[in-house]
Amino acid sequence: MKQRSVKKYLVIFTLFALPITAYIFFASGVNNFAKLPVLTESVNELNNFTLKDDGSPVQLDNNITVLGFFGKDPMQNKVGAYNLAHKIYKKNREFEDFQIVFLLPEGAKQQSQELDKKLSEIAETNRWKFVYGPSEEIKEVFSSLQSNFSLDKNLATPYVFIIDKKRNLRGRKNDEDVGLLYGFDSREIAEIDNKMSDDIKIVLAEYRLALKKNNAKREI
Repeated sequence: MKQRSVKKYLVIFTLFALPITAYIFFASGVNNFAKLPVLTESVNELNNFTLKDDGSPVQLDNNITVLGFFGKDPMQNKVGAYNLAHKIYKKNREFEDFQIVFLLPEGAKQQSQELDKKLSEIAETNRWKFVYGPSEEIKEVFSSLQSNFSLDKNLATPYVFIIDKKRNLRGRKNDEDVGLLYGFDSREIAEIDNKMSDDIKIVLAEYRLALKKNNAKREI
């Protein structure tokens, strides 16, 4: 009889206690994981840049932005663009405040339009924005990232950056490969598909959670 009682309590423990323990474990894991460090605060706003089609302004404020610099010859970086389109853009373009923005000099309009046409075959490019501005402004925005990368002579880099709604650069302080990770190499599909995709999910999840909390407070 005693053995049956012991087995009975073990079954009860398994049915009730273990799920609660698992919930606590995963909940604490999500809370710890869902925080992507701020590496640089107050990245320059895009005050002197305009959109390719109608000349309207584009801003970082209140948007979650993948920011890139494809320079005077954006078609040279088409591999990186395709990687981003497939692994980042298609997954997240339905999120209202998400955008991909590339800063280009005025002379790159024709090539960027060609690249935009090719990208539109992958997904509608309404949240993928090629914007144009003076070369010095491109350099200043890039410098405000305070990253460990540099632009080449064509004002280009294959690295792309995650900027949150407060214009903070997000990245990793303890990446397993490089330690301090400011940006992601768009040419490396594994890096985009694994590291960058995960980090974008974290930032989006932060804002979704904040939105739910605000809505809950309003209902109360």
